[in-house]
Amino acid sequence: MKEVRTEIEINAGPEKVWKILTDFEKYDQWNPFITRIAGQAKQGSKIEIHIETPSGKKRKYGPTVTVVEQGRELRWLGKSLLLNGEHIFTIKQLQAERVRFVHREVFDGLLASFSGKSLDNDVKQGFEEMNRALKERAERAAL
Repeated sequence: MKEVRTEIEINAGPEKVWKILTDFEKYDQWNPFITRIAGQAKQGSKIEIHIETPSGKKRKYGPTVTVVEQGRELRWLGKSLLLNGEHIFTIKQLQAERVRFVHREVFDGLLASFSGKSLDNDVKQGFEEMNRALKERAERAAL
């Protein structure tokens, strides 16, 4: 098993961060890493995700949404023959208008241990770019 984990504190309430995170139709307006999601943030639904890593690699995935806890957690799981990836977003309220956003992916399967450091760093950098963009969007006075 392998995990890529990032986090950031955001000066906004959990509902505001959640609204941005689950409004998939607007990802192309603000998200530099996950550039598009087709589908709904509904448990059991299949979604289509388009990512672009900081190094320019473009990928498309078709995971299933596994957890939707309003204002707290969103997860999806992508499975393939040799590699599974669970993408996890967690929002933890610190104060009325301050949250910690944790963004991670847990990989398992035969290929999990074979992904190189450059891939890990590229994905982590992509997570960090997305986190900063989410923070910026959530901290703006009006959406």
